[in-house]
Amino acid sequence: MSHYLAFDLGAESGRAMLGTLENGRLAIEELHRFANTPVRVFDALYWDTLRLWHEIQRGLAIAGREPHLQLDGIGIDTWGVDFALLGADGALADNPRHYRDARTNGVMEQVFRIVPRAEVFAQTGIQFMQLNSLYQFYALKLAGSPALAAARTLLFMPDLFNYWLTGVARAELTIASTSQFYDPRAKAWARDLLERLGLPTGILPEIVPPGTLLGPLLDSVAAAAGLGAVPVYATGCHDTASAVAAVPAEGTNWCYISSGTWSLMGAELDEPVIDQRALDQNLTNEIGAAGKVRFLKNIAGLWLLQECRRAWALEGVEYTYEELVRLAGEMGSARVLIDVDAFLEPGDMPRKIAAHCRARGHTPPETPGEFTRTILESLAERYRQVLESLELAAGRRFDVIHIVGGGSRNTLLNQLVADATGRTVIAGPSEATAIGNVLIQAIGARELAGPDEARHVVRRSFGVVTLTPDS
Repeated sequence: MSHYLAFDLGAESGRAMLGTLENGRLAIEELHRFANTPVRVFDALYWDTLRLWHEIQRGLAIAGREPHLQLDGIGIDTWGVDFALLGADGALADNPRHYRDARTNGVMEQVFRIVPRAEVFAQTGIQFMQLNSLYQFYALKLAGSPALAAARTLLFMPDLFNYWLTGVARAELTIASTSQFYDPRAKAWARDLLERLGLPTGILPEIVPPGTLLGPLLDSVAAAAGLGAVPVYATGCHDTASAVAAVPAEGTNWCYISSGTWSLMGAELDEPVIDQRALDQNLTNEIGAAGKVRFLKNIAGLWLLQECRRAWALEGVEYTYEELVRLAGEMGSARVLIDVDAFLEPGDMPRKIAAHCRARGHTPPETPGEFTRTILESLAERYRQVLESLELAAGRRFDVIHIVGGGSRNTLLNQLVADATGRTVIAGPSEATAIGNVLIQAIGARELAGPDEARHVVRRSFGVVTLTPDS
């Protein structure tokens, strides 16, 4: 029996999850859950990074209090693209910004004046989104950032926490590949791209693959938590990479949706697809476990519903997600579909959706049930569009859609996806990210041979729900 601690930090919350692997089966237990709430200061939106570090230490301490628990590994995954800059003393040069911060407005166009869009894609194979690390990095240069001038090391968010755990500063491959300054064909930083933009490349750390042993917990961290020299692994540090590693798939005719705050819909390929068709469809080539390519599209996801729920709570009405899905299920078909990718900045989402509808000559939803139905049907339709793009670009048909992550519990959305796409949907496991985090640690520890054995463990350990299109 072995025990691995997975820290899974999403855009809304974080968890410390204990994975117990025994006789080819995995059990997952939540030890600690905490909010991940961004902080606005003047016009800037930041992550509450030190609070997150405090909660990670609390999770370690909770594990340390468990009687007779000997941890075999620790791994951290987070959302993509965001990064920290460290000064010469190893301390934060500034607090990391949130990817929804407005500093990247218009920055893509300024980058393209120096390096054309097609050349950026040719070097990186990454979907164009203004929140990408490349545009955050260039925004610092445009602003004459003192933090950038003082920076000696750039670390993505999970790399930062790994550094604080171990004192080892490395860039894990799956998270580095989200940046739009990693070259998936050369398997190295796209230094030429950054140099043409006048951005420093000397601050980029060595890249290591998922499953790499970084080292033991620092003595000070271990002592504070009541733990020993537990090994820390660079797991699939991008949460989607960990989630995809836990897709309980067999064969090759499947694609996936990692469903949560964001929806990431894609296929697992052996090589990147960097051509005109992928560029035209704005698809992305990120790296997964065992060097596989996550050929996918980032879609807005259930963040729209999260923001609506937050807005209604401010008006004094608290809805659970289950209540909203029930209300949506009682509605007929949505009167209008929306472009789910048209909403980047947070705040007052029902008003923004209503304005979006009116601007296009449509009657907007009015009740929470109508808003929820509109969002869910619009997501399902967007998945259908993206499925067509993936199949066209990859030259393959995908007969099965695996939906994993928290959104896999949304049975109404899952059925809408099956109906919209005409494909079989297999939903679950809902804790795919934490599961994949644990299994990649186990691969690093050589307890599992690789991704195929890891997926076999998932199929043995967790149930799924199969949905077929309603005819």
